[in-house]
Amino acid sequence: MVQSSVSQRVNRSKRLVSIEDIAKETGVSVCTVSLVMNNKDHNRVSKAVAQKIRATAENMGYKPNSVARTLRTSKSNTLGFVTDEIATTPYASKVLEGAQDAASKLGYILLTTNTNNDAELENQEISALLRYNVDGFLYAMMFHRKVDIPEVLEGSPTVVVDSEDAAGRVPSVYPDDELAGYDATNRLIQAGCRRIVYYGSATSIVAQEQRLTGYRRALAEAGIPFDDALVVEVSEFTNADDEAARVFDEIKPDGIFCFNDVRATFIYEAARERGVRIGADVSVISIDNQPFITNVIKPSLTTLELPHYEMGFEAVRQLVTILDGDKAVADLESDRGMAVQRQRDGSKTALRCRIIERDSIVS
Repeated sequence: MVQSSVSQRVNRSKRLVSIEDIAKETGVSVCTVSLVMNNKDHNRVSKAVAQKIRATAENMGYKPNSVARTLRTSKSNTLGFVTDEIATTPYASKVLEGAQDAASKLGYILLTTNTNNDAELENQEISALLRYNVDGFLYAMMFHRKVDIPEVLEGSPTVVVDSEDAAGRVPSVYPDDELAGYDATNRLIQAGCRRIVYYGSATSIVAQEQRLTGYRRALAEAGIPFDDALVVEVSEFTNADDEAARVFDEIKPDGIFCFNDVRATFIYEAARERGVRIGADVSVISIDNQPFITNVIKPSLTTLELPHYEMGFEAVRQLVTILDGDKAVADLESDRGMAVQRQRDGSKTALRCRIIERDSIVS
């Protein structure tokens, strides 16, 4: 009786039934439903639970993708690209461009979905891609942090892009933020700077921690004592302008390493208000290379470019290696060239950020 009413409700809505719907109706996890509906439940899900899930799915009118049904043991040569917001941002969309280029060269098609940081929508979209029988997934984030892989992806070949799997179970491709912090600080040291401010982020994320580590390493190698007073951690939306003013009024550095290009704009404004000439009186460097900032502000901003394109390209290389083996990607080359890689361990690949020289460093 309950199952019949469920079926009637779903039919009236005429909405495609998802495995999330089945999970809610049966009171089990999305992962468990996925295992059962993909016939991977043997010795992993009890017979009683599996029977309940299949009966509920039938009564709700669940329809697996027809291609997936007929080619359940075959490849579809499609990859799912799941992103929180990359596809809608102008410069981070290069991750998608790199992934598309690599996929095309390897004979794959990308199916892309943007989840807008909505966990429920994310599960629904991944479930839809599973019904299209995608061979594997790229799970891409907007910025470098540690993330939990959604349960619904369990059992599917997956590579994390621009972040790290918190559990360390799947491969991750991300910027080498520690090396970026080192390279940025070292560039200022090469320009003769000795009193270098790190104008960082007040948010506790991997990128902030690693860039600060790189900053400290560069100072140590140059024999410059670390001074905690030179580390200024700010939010983009609250105290950035006040702290930028304090950098010039109280700290008085000869070099400033900014966490990102947006924060550099606050430094530029504070310098302008005080008659301090960037590129002549003080050197400034940052990380990102957002062209609508770096080429617009004057003097143009020297920055380290986050390897967005390369991350997408490399992530597809690794995913297809999992799917088809090393030989399948042996001849894969980017038409743009690739960033220098540093393998930290078997599951993590960090890509170096290249310095884009402009006019903000004293020559």
